[in-house]
Amino acid sequence: MEYVTAKGVEVPALGFGTARMDTDDERYRAVSTALETGYRHVDTAQVYGSERAVGDALADSDVDRADVFLTTKLADGNRDDRSVRESTRASLDRLDTEYVDLLLIHAPNDDVSHEETLNAMSDLRDDGLVRHVGVSNFSVEQTREAEALSDAPILTNQVEYHVRHRQDDLLAYCVENDVLLTAYSPLGVGDVLGDESVQAVAERHGKAASQVAIRWLLQQPTVAAIPMSSDPAHVRENFDVFDFELSGDEMRELFALGEAVDDDFAARLGL
Repeated sequence: MEYVTAKGVEVPALGFGTARMDTDDERYRAVSTALETGYRHVDTAQVYGSERAVGDALADSDVDRADVFLTTKLADGNRDDRSVRESTRASLDRLDTEYVDLLLIHAPNDDVSHEETLNAMSDLRDDGLVRHVGVSNFSVEQTREAEALSDAPILTNQVEYHVRHRQDDLLAYCVENDVLLTAYSPLGVGDVLGDESVQAVAERHGKAASQVAIRWLLQQPTVAAIPMSSDPAHVRENFDVFDFELSGDEMRELFALGEAVDDDFAARLGL
């Protein structure tokens, strides 16, 4: 396993997502397979309906709770001070854990100020129910605002990010400000896998296109990835990305699938 560090916190660079699964049985089996495979970073959310299955899989696993970096997210209606506190405690009950490693605002919401939400999250951190706080689906400006408002450091912004959907401005901000960019849908809900350039790089390494797409993310500074699958073979395949590296030319080749990268940004990424 590789780790990425932000705000002085080491986070497993490859995590396991639990969105878009239909039943608790499917979620339980997927998370159990992920833990058996070696994943030590699990992502859930109040709106996914997966917290209870994640908790059951963790409880039944031989993996120690302390060895798993566990993330959940506040539902859209749980942003005021009272709802943040009550819903997080309810999440902990469903997850059958005394704390989560990371609590995120799932998406911006203008109905409640970010300051109120972040203050409540920081209080939960002070109480030991939450280790770290962060945001999801925030723009650069919204991330900057959250950092200014939060007493607790903003550890991550979790956003959609893959070779066909880059977030250059946000990544540049994260690199400059020591914020983790957590990439959800790192395979573009599968559409990345048919890309000819990704497939060509995969053939050179004897790897699957999914493995190359994930490896491209993990070789970028301050980036983690959380692929999701309920297929045991895909769960294991997505984890098998630590025995090869993409060359600088290959990294640039995959970056070239989107808009051109300016020279200064490319230098910051080591390209």
